[in-house]
Amino acid sequence: MAETLIKNASVWDGLSDSAYAADVVVAGARIKSIARDGAPAAASAAVADATVIDGAGMTLMPGMVEGHCHPSFTGVAEPPELGRICPEEHMLLTAQNLKLLLSHGFTSIFEAASAKPMLGVTARNAIAQGLIAGPRMLACSPEITTTAGLGDERQRHLHQESFGLVADGADEMRRVARECVRDGVDTLKINISGDEFVSHARAEITPTEDEEVAALVKVARTFGKNVACHARSSQSVKMAVRHGIECIYHCDFADEEALDLLESVKDRVFVGPAFGLVHNCTKEGEPAGITPDVAESLGLYRKFDACVATYQEIRKRGVPVVVGGDYGFAVTPMGQNARDIEHFVRYFGFSPVEALRCATSVGARLMGMEDEIGQVKEGYLADLLLVKGDVTKDVSLVQSQDNLAMIMKDGVIWKGPDSGAGRLDEGLIAAE
Repeated sequence: MAETLIKNASVWDGLSDSAYAADVVVAGARIKSIARDGAPAAASAAVADATVIDGAGMTLMPGMVEGHCHPSFTGVAEPPELGRICPEEHMLLTAQNLKLLLSHGFTSIFEAASAKPMLGVTARNAIAQGLIAGPRMLACSPEITTTAGLGDERQRHLHQESFGLVADGADEMRRVARECVRDGVDTLKINISGDEFVSHARAEITPTEDEEVAALVKVARTFGKNVACHARSSQSVKMAVRHGIECIYHCDFADEEALDLLESVKDRVFVGPAFGLVHNCTKEGEPAGITPDVAESLGLYRKFDACVATYQEIRKRGVPVVVGGDYGFAVTPMGQNARDIEHFVRYFGFSPVEALRCATSVGARLMGMEDEIGQVKEGYLADLLLVKGDVTKDVSLVQSQDNLAMIMKDGVIWKGPDSGAGRLDEGLIAAE
């Protein structure tokens, strides 16, 4: 079995408050041994013929988990553009995004919705079969919405597809959810609230009714699927908690009652602010046509303030938070995903290590793989990054591909010291 020794690195294991010196041996797909702080070099002696990587001056950390990922969102300016891409081209563009995500250190993704049925399922299967390069992933349905809800772009005189599957009433919700189960999804996504980009259903409006949510969740429970939801309004957050939805995105306008409910289920619920979109629209939106006047007219500055206040409180209450910022729009280019970690520190009050946990061990729990990924630990899958510098002090280091000296997934090195920045088609270096 091929072995790799990573020596002289400073190891941040995904849980600890600080990094420590250690040599790490990878055998096959898993971490075989970790020799800490000058321990007898049994690990090194056991791998005399191994490929050796010198990690001096670098941090060895777990591969990152993107917890709100839209790999089939292809840099569009407006949601209807996603409906105009033919499925064949859309699959190719999705594969391109998946390779890009892996090249930025994301070795696992929790898909937060597919732009079309079957894109996520096909991508997940192709990655598992080795047909395309990308992170391991849990595949999601499109965003299941109601007439006049987020994702319904139809007009009286014009049928337009977007990223939503429209279902009205409990019976339609059951049918659409079952169709997505038949497709092979891991997760069903439902849009409970509106959004500031929907003129007739802004973020604090809740178009989806209680019985519709209940019907979808019941289908998910019957077939053993995850449920994720779009929930910006306080009412939608409460509905999500009461129906047992385990992944609740946004929560921007959660009131005290909603926050109390989230805290009461923090042992089984994950939240994700998807703050990248809010941040970029208010601070970097002009190149994408979102001028300060447009942002103000859409209430985006108010949303920004609400999101920051909410997640400062959520952090204090210990509710697990995952990274992933609605990347894949023109204003949030795919590849910026790791910026979320710095956002968590700068705006929400997380310490650097707390924010890194959100991108690793917390994300692993969302994936249902907390015993397999998200930590540098003996027996775990070898999803590992070597980052130049001390990432526990400066989380911005993971944002640059140039700082990622090594990207390893399942023990396979997709980028190594000699393979060139961003290249995913070569093995590592020759053995020493």
